[in-house]
Amino acid sequence: MCATCGCGGEGHEHAHAHDHHHGSGGGRRIDLEADLLEANAAFARQNREVFRRNGIFAVNLISSPGSGKTTLLVRTLEALREKIPMAVIEGDQQTELDAERIRTTGVSVRQIQTGKSCHLDAHGVGHALEDLPLPVRGILWIENVGNLICPALFDLGEGKRVVILSVTEGEDKPRKYPEAFHGADLLLLSKADLLPYVDFSVDQCVEFAHRLRPGLDPLLLSAKTGEGLEEWLHWVEEGWHRAKASYPMEEPVAR
Repeated sequence: MCATCGCGGEGHEHAHAHDHHHGSGGGRRIDLEADLLEANAAFARQNREVFRRNGIFAVNLISSPGSGKTTLLVRTLEALREKIPMAVIEGDQQTELDAERIRTTGVSVRQIQTGKSCHLDAHGVGHALEDLPLPVRGILWIENVGNLICPALFDLGEGKRVVILSVTEGEDKPRKYPEAFHGADLLLLSKADLLPYVDFSVDQCVEFAHRLRPGLDPLLLSAKTGEGLEEWLHWVEEGWHRAKASYPMEEPVAR
């Protein structure tokens, strides 16, 4: 069982190599959580080095289920596939439904089925990279499992983390799930076309998010109508260009 979130955690075997007493006290839980996150951080550093040496801009997408992140990702891939090398890692507990949607764009994708686990971890991402053609000097998209809690705790080695919040979810989500917003580099407010029909204050949501991460950039977007899509693509391309400039091109390396 994952010590951090209580999920099934089939992918966490590597993080439990230490011996512990089998009591049920809080101290043991803290030790297990520290072991888990420490091991994940080591794998994240390995992933980050692979990305650095291959000039890859890695983006981790985090959101609740149903926020529209797969729809947005498909539109993004369609818009950029002719100019930027890209690949996708898809995280879901079951099925390859999202991976099948990605494949229609012609972009390489690797599905990770996490089973009872509610998030991707750096170890699993590292294994997925072994089955993907690396997008050298391109973009790796990592679509995390739909969840605003546990995915926020696990560094995957990404260069940027984007949290997506649909306007149907309520502006109080930054207060309820602070870690997701505190660790984000961009806040995407999705399904903007539904704003006339829901009780959602963009200003208040952004204010709550800024209390956690001052200066966090917000972007109002609708993948359905295209509102905000140009600004989103501009943000992506800027990040890609910065990543290429900051990564000295070395001979690409294997995973």
